[in-house]
Amino acid sequence: MRYFVQVLGASCLLFAAVSSRAEDHTVIVGGGTLSAPDIGFHPGNITINVGDTITFQNHSAGLEHNVHALDGSFRCAAGCDATGGNGDPSSAAWSDTVTFDHAGDIAYQCDPHAAMGMRGVIHVVDGTPPPPPGNVPITPGFTGAWYDPQQSGHGLFLEVLTENRILAWWFTFNPDGTQQSWFGNVGQINGDTATVAAVQTEGGRWIPNFDHDNVTQPPWGTLTFTFTDCNHGRVDFSSSVAGYGEGHMDLTRLTQPAGLACP
Repeated sequence: MRYFVQVLGASCLLFAAVSSRAEDHTVIVGGGTLSAPDIGFHPGNITINVGDTITFQNHSAGLEHNVHALDGSFRCAAGCDATGGNGDPSSAAWSDTVTFDHAGDIAYQCDPHAAMGMRGVIHVVDGTPPPPPGNVPITPGFTGAWYDPQQSGHGLFLEVLTENRILAWWFTFNPDGTQQSWFGNVGQINGDTATVAAVQTEGGRWIPNFDHDNVTQPPWGTLTFTFTDCNHGRVDFSSSVAGYGEGHMDLTRLTQPAGLACP
């Protein structure tokens, strides 16, 4: 059997075997009145995820209907053939639930009324979310300027050094927005991750009043870099300095030095 078929009375058993995210969808079979019957399925074209169920409910008024998959995977009315029921067309108020266990398109019909257009299609798709992109090794090609296009106006300069080291400096502003703030350092690259114990440069003045003895570099916090490809990545930060806190910023390449290829 390409699909697991289950009547409504036992559908809970199959529901428990599929993902907790599975949903049940309702398709109304027929409807209307005997003098003005509705020959159709509602909806007649439906998209569901793998593991979902469809409950077919016969709302006909005296007309005999069934649901019959053209690939032979199910035929239901007063129960489904595959589970001991009877898929012959019936005018009773029947209800059947079918579970779909893999992707594909299933065309189905009501046998007595197929020539009158009582046909439907079920599109079963794999609703499993794709895995997150993996990180790539950090090579010299990641040297350059990086920023978040949604926060243009500050960013980082990265330079990949010898011995699996990286120089990283973030040129930004203090939390109050009253002055510029620079912090960074040389850190270590371990495969696809670079970690920098950042310091914050303070005490400098513009020439001719610059005094090296006044410059200090107190610890700022930690910067951790990862990249999903040569042009996109992120920096996770955690600071011990008041106001900066912890979080991350998405990174997009802004510049690439001449002569460097990535990867």
